[in-house]
Amino acid sequence: MAKRPAEELSGEDNALKAGQRPIATEDDDEVGQFEDEFEDEFESEDEIIEAGVDGRPDEERELEEKRDAMEVDPRTFIPGRDKLAEGESLSPDTSTYELLHNLTTTWPCLSFDIVHDQLGDNRKAYPATVYAVAGTQAEGRRASQNELMIMKLSGLSRMDKGNDEDDSDDNDDEDENTEPILETKSIPLPSTTNRIRAYQCPPQNSAKTPTTLTATMLENSDILIHNVNPHLSSFDTPGTIVTPQQSKPLATLKMHRTEGYAIDWSPLVSEGKLLTGDNDGKIFVTVGSEGGKWTPDNRPFTGHQSSVEDIQWSPNERNVFTSASSDGTVKVWDVRSKSHKPAVSVKVSQTDVNVISWSRQTSHLLASGADDGQWAVWDLRQWKSGADDNASASEPKAVASFNFHKEQITSIEWHPTDDSIIAVAAGDNTLTLWDLAVELDDEESSDTAGVQGVPPQLLFVHYMEMVKECHWHPQIPGCVMATGGGGFG
Repeated sequence: MAKRPAEELSGEDNALKAGQRPIATEDDDEVGQFEDEFEDEFESEDEIIEAGVDGRPDEERELEEKRDAMEVDPRTFIPGRDKLAEGESLSPDTSTYELLHNLTTTWPCLSFDIVHDQLGDNRKAYPATVYAVAGTQAEGRRASQNELMIMKLSGLSRMDKGNDEDDSDDNDDEDENTEPILETKSIPLPSTTNRIRAYQCPPQNSAKTPTTLTATMLENSDILIHNVNPHLSSFDTPGTIVTPQQSKPLATLKMHRTEGYAIDWSPLVSEGKLLTGDNDGKIFVTVGSEGGKWTPDNRPFTGHQSSVEDIQWSPNERNVFTSASSDGTVKVWDVRSKSHKPAVSVKVSQTDVNVISWSRQTSHLLASGADDGQWAVWDLRQWKSGADDNASASEPKAVASFNFHKEQITSIEWHPTDDSIIAVAAGDNTLTLWDLAVELDDEESSDTAGVQGVPPQLLFVHYMEMVKECHWHPQIPGCVMATGGGGFG
């Protein structure tokens, strides 16, 4: 109901104070005087005491509130930079999130991948649904409990930001404010998972669904390939039973002599083509066939002087891939090379290069993250071929470089549709989002509200304990999923 202006209520007279009655003026003689039946109780206006909401004068109450008020540090707290004092904790400002959910599992899952589903692209409706796969890190006496987890997360509602909406939106809000549901299927694994990646083989005709494969690098150096289609189908088809035979691996690859963390599926080979790198610096290519046979190339690609930490296929060249190593270099390779040596070798860090990400939108851009907390973006067109070892590795200048993080970079990934947005996870318990389109010479964009040491390209900082890996959801715009020691978020 609309409110009337105060002038309409007050008229020409002043508002009455507490305890007062209307007093007739000289012009009111014709009406007569209003007799105050409380005349004996209040002899004059001076005797009226204005009391606060709790019966005490406002000044007294305000002084007490000041004494009891908690001291607030006026500085901006930057996760990853500033340290929490004993007894302090961080809580997210939920008004800045469109979607925020956390879940924990029995064992840590420090590597995972999002599975492309059949619910449509560019989804903005809520509640949201996410399918994913992950590998556990159960150690010691309980290592036998390790498993490959296939997950369906549904009922992921949008954050309630407390905005006053029209009554017409009430029904929509009720549909969106659902309780989150986690459903899982598991496949036993003989060892701890170092890294896991999912891939979908396109169907031979549109009537069939894609075949979802997973490749799991284990601590015992084996690589297991599974078909998880039966497990994913069981979430949406009531009564479906996954047989033990369906949980057996399609292949167990044993060409590595040491464990590794580098693994990637080619996005351009429909039958499946897998890259894996180990701690000895060796890289193997494994190719699938239509008959379900998996054949590794037993002659490895060599050139790194230390462990291969990450590896990625080119998004548009089916024979080209790049690798990152703890020897501080990033190398570019061509699988057609008979020498199995790198075509290009670039020194990008004086410390370990932990992770890399190849832009899907602009294929000449590559991002890297190092052990010293620095991450950078490189223009591959500036890299010169011919250097195939660390001694002769070139050192071109990065297109952009940031040292905001003070601990090792554990994950980095380009936005799937925007070539200026990057997600970065680090050992300082933060996941950050960056916009490289922000220009340094733009006064408005470079304004960081007086906070020192914060680059204007930094969009968002999310605190997450022991965050290890992050991925954009390719079908839900702006949605990032991450995993760490405390679970998923």
